[in-house]
Amino acid sequence: MSSRPKVFNATEYGNAASFWIEYPSGLIDLSRTAHLQEGASEPLQLQPSQMDVPVNGDRVIRIDGSKTAAVIIDMQNFFLHPDLRTYPTGLACVDPLRALIPALRQQGVKILWVNWGLTEHELETIPPSLIRGFRKNGRGGFGSEMPNNFGRLLMRDAYNSELYGPLQDDYMRGKEMGTDVWIHKNRMSGLWGYQSALDLYLQENGITTLLFGGVNTDQCVGGTLVDAYFRGYDCILVSDITATTSPGGLENVFYNATNVGVAYISPASKAQKVLDNSPMDF
Repeated sequence: MSSRPKVFNATEYGNAASFWIEYPSGLIDLSRTAHLQEGASEPLQLQPSQMDVPVNGDRVIRIDGSKTAAVIIDMQNFFLHPDLRTYPTGLACVDPLRALIPALRQQGVKILWVNWGLTEHELETIPPSLIRGFRKNGRGGFGSEMPNNFGRLLMRDAYNSELYGPLQDDYMRGKEMGTDVWIHKNRMSGLWGYQSALDLYLQENGITTLLFGGVNTDQCVGGTLVDAYFRGYDCILVSDITATTSPGGLENVFYNATNVGVAYISPASKAQKVLDNSPMDF
């Protein structure tokens, strides 16, 4: 996968309120702390709320923890539980995600668990294409009763709609700490619609940078990421906390995230070391 060439001179992108600064060293400042000064070639000194995180393409991104949220999508029993499906690559995201979350919390990053969670009213408004997609062989679908006490399919408060395994407990601890928030969605994208719960939360809390993870990469994660990009958020896809069952889907999203400028891909292990102030192992 080819990398974008580095800039020859420090370059600012954006407008008076929302801007990035890219430096010849490869650092891209997403913090929106101060505009580029004339003649400047080096970034400003790192502030206490900021961190420099290495990403792919020989780049480093500077983010502000107080303006950053992790958007973790659909890590629910319905998609991951072994009693419902075989999804080893999805389950492989659980441990790196659990390792990353405490480090993010310590830096003031909010953890947003964005999940399917339908109401009775929403069952009446879902379009036919989506209804058909979630039915198998003409059976089941949204709101249908699932076996083994998993509850109604992707309805709010059903067991199949809870986070998978230890992630549910992680969320509950974070909720008590005031760092974690559960946000329901009723479409593939968590930012679908004129004003979604996710977009409203981000705006009200002054969040501009989003770290994406979850399943499936090319469906609900990718849909939310692209909608966030259209709305002007900084989008970073964390490569080892996302997976998909679609053939070639993962590579396609990574390619677009890197080469189109939508996002940069950072393994959680590298980000965690930065957040913990541990030595980096490149």
